[in-house]
Amino acid sequence: MGCGASIYAVGKRKKKTNIPEVVVYVPSMRIPAQSDLQRPLRGLIPHDLVDRLGCLRNQIVLVAEDTGGSAVAELRRALEEYLPLLIGLTKKEHGLEDLVEFKWKNLEDGRLENSVANSWFELLSVIHMLAMLHLSEANSLMIPKDHSGSGIRVVSSDCKRDSVDLLLKASGCLVFCVHEIMAHLPPDIKKKFSRDFQDGALEAISIQALGQGTEIQLGLAVESQKASLSVKRRLACEQLIYFGQAYHFLSESGMSHMHGKKHLCFIKWKFLEAKAAAYYYHGLILDKGTEPACHVTAVCCFLAADGLLSESKKACFTFCLTAPVTRSPPLWGAMKHLTQKIP
Repeated sequence: MGCGASIYAVGKRKKKTNIPEVVVYVPSMRIPAQSDLQRPLRGLIPHDLVDRLGCLRNQIVLVAEDTGGSAVAELRRALEEYLPLLIGLTKKEHGLEDLVEFKWKNLEDGRLENSVANSWFELLSVIHMLAMLHLSEANSLMIPKDHSGSGIRVVSSDCKRDSVDLLLKASGCLVFCVHEIMAHLPPDIKKKFSRDFQDGALEAISIQALGQGTEIQLGLAVESQKASLSVKRRLACEQLIYFGQAYHFLSESGMSHMHGKKHLCFIKWKFLEAKAAAYYYHGLILDKGTEPACHVTAVCCFLAADGLLSESKKACFTFCLTAPVTRSPPLWGAMKHLTQKIP
């Protein structure tokens, strides 16, 4: 739904409203629903293997339902144990691909989304869930926390680096889904998928994860005295390209429903921030030139960055108010630096 696990209570009334804070956008998560593995597989594979498959899948169902998907480490362990056994069902020579009807539902509203008798669909869904868990964990790590009790919330450099690793893993999972698994699914099955589970939407989330990883790297570069202006400009330009591509893929997927609309708002916000940073660092590099025209062009870059920064703040506001309502974190990284320097 575009929110992570870290939430902060707002208001002093007895019935508190919890508005999640979003640094890394996490699309709606799917979780497995109860499915009968025993009957269709009985007698075809060893009994203990059938039991193990069913036990692990039921464990994933129960943990996901009981915790709302917040028990990331436990869910990931169970999914990673389940994967090697599941891959065995996809082997054509075993003839087990279409025997089990696998059911998956939306975590947020419990609505059954797909019920498909195809083990490649189950593999796609499991790896997609792993990607969403990586994004969720990255968001949780990037939520600033007040460890000292001083009222100042910060994110450590280690958390930022761990988040970059998680974003790369999430992107890799989604690339694998699109390029390695989708090809094994018949067109009639793929047509039944919702728009946010189609190739274009999965590509968009994969590229967005790379963009957010680059955004964090730029933030680390801003904090480092060793990082040159050209490195910062390159990272800002890479971030801009990633978010531009993600917006294109998502908009082409026809994602205009509630969560799709919010997702597009998020990417637009991040695109404008990246563009402002790219102009700003390009201006700083130009300003080091000796020709009078260099300074004039640099000033134009700074003015453009200032305008884009104002637009990005409006885009952030729009994102936060688009249902489901969320909050943005305190300014951090390159945006904190630009907000202080550009004026």
